[in-house]
Parts: sequence; structure tokens; C-alpha cells
Amino acid sequence: AASALLAVAILAAPLAAQQAKDKVTFRQCWLPRGDYAPIFVAVDKGFMAQEGIEVAKVLNGDGSANTVKLVGAGQFDFGCADGPTMAVGKSKGIPVTSLFMRHQNSPMALVSLKGSGIKHPKDLEGKTFGIFPAGSTHVFYQAVTKANNVDRKKIREVTVGVPYEQYLVQKRVDAVVGYVNAEVQELENKLGGEGTLEIVPGDKYGYEVYGTVMFTSDKLIKEKADLVRRFSRAYKRAVEYTAKNPEEAIDILMKHNPQANRQVMLKQLRADLKYTFFSKDTEKSGLGWQTEEGWRRTQDVLLQYGVTTERVPERQLFTNEFLK
Repeated sequence: AASALLAVAILAAPLAAQQAKDKVTFRQCWLPRGDYAPIFVAVDKGFMAQEGIEVAKVLNGDGSANTVKLVGAGQFDFGCADGPTMAVGKSKGIPVTSLFMRHQNSPMALVSLKGSGIKHPKDLEGKTFGIFPAGSTHVFYQAVTKANNVDRKKIREVTVGVPYEQYLVQKRVDAVVGYVNAEVQELENKLGGEGTLEIVPGDKYGYEVYGTVMFTSDKLIKEKADLVRRFSRAYKRAVEYTAKNPEEAIDILMKHNPQANRQVMLKQLRADLKYTFFSKDTEKSGLGWQTEEGWRRTQDVLLQYGVTTERVPERQLFTNEFLK
């Protein structure tokens, strides 16, 4: 909903104010959470200004599918979105390319209240499930139910809005899809802490795919490759800084999102540092690195479980060129 979107105006760092900078816009895929810190760190620490860039606007999102469409249409220059959702979008003709793999594996899970009896995807049968009808969580739900032979006809599926975890708190549904680095911490904060939830991680039940990407349009890469390179360089520096200085990164995030809960944001970021930022590929080639094999594995899951019907050549989904 439009009311859920928060426009954040960001001033360029003073040290580079003398010369005109390239102005860019950035769209997140959802409401503020801990791993949204890097774009704000990139601005506040002067990384963008040092590359001659002014981030004129950061807008929160209402789902990865919409962010992919908007960036692909050129309404935003850069964005973050769920990688599988971006791949599905590209298979439908949306001209976008991943520049930086922030989540080396998907952090999505089935989440329910402790005592719900939902310890396996098959346990959703006979339950009421809160489903957001587009974007990353919908892609995940389709794949993980098919992967585990879940009969969706036996599930009462209820359409939920943002923030959909609230439906679980109010016990209007038995389960939702949540991120182990986002909704889980939000819910635990509302329910009384750790141990209040049943969590069924997707990567243990067939959903072994890439997670969140930072991406842009194919048009921007073609027409302004130097800008894309400079932005990617500043963004990578910011992710590296965030990984080494999580407390400061969250302080910066809070400055731009004062309505957020600092303790929750920090727990979310620490979960990312534990589960998603690092992999064998990042150990070898640095943060953000992505591979044909990783994208092949991601598309294998999407195709196998009917989330998409067309494979995009893996080299068309990503580039590491701007991370070098």
C-alpha cells in the first residue's frame, strides 16, 4: 500500500558538494530491516560522494516483484530484490541484471507460533496459511509446497497484506512465510523473545537458491556503465563496512528510519552476518560475488517446482564485472 512506502531524502556528503554529481534513486523491496543498512552507510560514510554520486532518494518497497518491475522500467536506477523473483521477472521479459549478491542463500522459512505443530511443510495441510500473492514469499511458498508434496487444496489460504506477520500475532492464520533475518526478529520481539516460534527453514526442504540481490536495468548498464561501476564499488564498500561495524551501521540506518526498533534491526543484521552474507564464493572472490552455478541451481528449483516455465541463460541474469 502507498501508505507503507517511506520516501527518504538523502543529502550528499559535503566534501564533494563543489562538483555536480550523478543523481540516482534506489528502491528497497520491503519495509526497513537490518540488512537495508548498506545503502545508508554508503551515503553517510561518503562512499557514494567519493564516486561522484548523490543518492537523491531511497524508497521502501511493497514486494520484490514490484521493485523488479519499477527498476526494469527505469522508474528507479537501482534496487534490492529477491533473486529468484528477479529471475522470474527476467523470464517474463523485464530487462534487469543482478550486480551484487547480498544473500548467498535464501533466508526464507515457514513461520508459526510455538505449539502449532508445524515442523515440516507437509504439516501445513489442515491449517490456515497467510499468503502474500506476489513477490519473493509467493515464489517460495509455491516451490517449497511442491518440493514436499504438500496438497494445497488441504490448506486454507488467506490473502494477507503488509505487514503480514501481524496476522500471525493476532492468530488469524496458523503460519506465514518469513525471513530468518527479518520477520523472525520482529515476531520474537512482539511475542516475548526467542523460543516463541516454530521455524521451518526453506533451505532444509528443497529451497536451495540465491537470496537478495542489488540490481539495475539492462538499459542503465548499456548507457551508463561507468555510473553502474561507481555505484557498485561504493555499495560493495558499504556492505564490507556494515559487516565489520554492525552496531554503527544500524545507528546509521536508524538515523534515516527513526520509527524502526534498533534492537530488532541489530538482531536482523547479525542474523544476516551469520546465515547469508558469506559463502565459499565470497571467501574466494569477495562479498557480492555470484556464479553461473548458483543461478543454475536457483533456476533449477524454480523450474522443477513450476514457479517459472522458462530458463534464462544464467549469464544474462548477473554480472560480476562491476565488482572487479
